[in-house]
Amino acid sequence: MKIVIIKYNAGNIMSVENAINRLGYNCIVTDDPEQIKIADKVIFPGVGEASSAMHYLKEKKLDQLIKSLKQPVLGICLGQQLMCTYSEEGNTACMGVFETQVKKFPPKELVPHMGWNNLQNLKGDLFKGVSESDNVYFVHSYYAEVCENTTAICDYILPFSAAMQKNNFYATQFHPEKSADVGTIILKNFLEIKSDIIKY
Repeated sequence: MKIVIIKYNAGNIMSVENAINRLGYNCIVTDDPEQIKIADKVIFPGVGEASSAMHYLKEKKLDQLIKSLKQPVLGICLGQQLMCTYSEEGNTACMGVFETQVKKFPPKELVPHMGWNNLQNLKGDLFKGVSESDNVYFVHSYYAEVCENTTAICDYILPFSAAMQKNNFYATQFHPEKSADVGTIILKNFLEIKSDIIKY
């Protein structure tokens, strides 16, 4: 299986790569469109700022490429936010895979939301073997609103999309690569998703 992690100007790529390797899989980190197109699974991670990240993706034409992919794609943290329509961070137009907006948490509690929280209303392939009593790790100041694509909710200040799915696109606001055994299960579930979709 060919696993590609998309390289762009956002952090956290190495920890995702290490998590995939711990599961016994090899992966490559690249921004080469041809390598991304022929991958069986694509991971789009990120820790960073939305507007500068989108600028880089557009400059490399990776934004259009990511939207056009037919194989399973997993966005993580900033990756999930950039797959939404719009982010308040830097007043940024994003890729529009998910029909929802990303907003800044109101300053009612500690922001950024950093630490372990459980998930509610779990749905879909990513959460096989995961229960609502399990905790996952978050670090973020912006959140995606709950929408029809939401497959898990976390409640911190307000309910938000902790995970989403639309067709072959999956995403998590939390970091599965930093979420201990539960995160390992979620990453393994993603890598085991069957896909008979013909790639490029």
